[in-house]
Amino acid sequence: MTVNGEAKKLSGDSVVLADFLVQEGYKQGRIAVEHNGRIVPKGEYGQVVLSDSDTLEVVTFVGGG
Repeated sequence: MTVNGEAKKLSGDSVVLADFLVQEGYKQGRIAVEHNGRIVPKGEYGQVVLSDSDTLEVVTFVGGG
């Protein structure tokens, strides 16, 4: 699988997006995720099953002033 242009190995056969994001240390309230070219609504993170051929782009929102 490719995440933000970097090769990653999945930890199992049926890894859902929500679990993957937790494993990678992302805070779900501050990110947007694109899965194979499609923006994934936060409510669907627990339904998207990942595979080794997938591409993810994860954008983290940073506040400041």
